[in-house]
Amino acid sequence: TVIVTGRTPERIAAAEAAGYEVIMADLSSQAGVDAILTAVKGRDIDILINNAGLGSDHDFREAMPDLADNDRCIAANLKAPIHLITNLMPVLKSRPVAMIVNVTSGLAIAPRAGGPIYCATKAGLRSYTLALREQMKNSRVHVLEVLPPVVETKLTAGRGSRKMSAQACAAEIVQAIEANAKEANVGMTKILRLVESISPALARKIMIRF
Repeated sequence: TVIVTGRTPERIAAAEAAGYEVIMADLSSQAGVDAILTAVKGRDIDILINNAGLGSDHDFREAMPDLADNDRCIAANLKAPIHLITNLMPVLKSRPVAMIVNVTSGLAIAPRAGGPIYCATKAGLRSYTLALREQMKNSRVHVLEVLPPVVETKLTAGRGSRKMSAQACAAEIVQAIEANAKEANVGMTKILRLVESISPALARKIMIRF
């Protein structure tokens, strides 16, 4: 059974038509997190995938940032996963085998100048994930981090043409889950991780202008 979340009636209806159970929830608000926790209360959860993400403009070269918009990005990308993990940990630990999948980004490795808030949230979630994996290493809860490249979604609209399809990205995530991997560098992120392993400074120099 796959449970997904959504914010718009049209996309929720499409997901339901495809056979998924859907919880209406905006993860940029505490109310959205609470809606998920209420909906799954008392149910067995084997895999928690924290994939929802928002972008946020924060570029002083363009205009003054909207701090309320920044806060929504921080809430959805960092606060919501931490709250969901914390509240669902008891049920995850009660399962024979369980997994937490945190979707960060290649930008968690090296930021780009135009998206410091998004990059900071993904770097924060990466750091949290690394520490969480160490805490869980002697438990039945496996922790997987996924670092995608630029994926063709509404979030990346207008950002060039060399994007990975959402379907191809999802397929690599499923493969990583099935392999019980600790980290999945998806698509072009594999190259970034290789560069970063040789020279972190070079990786930062490349990505800062991306």
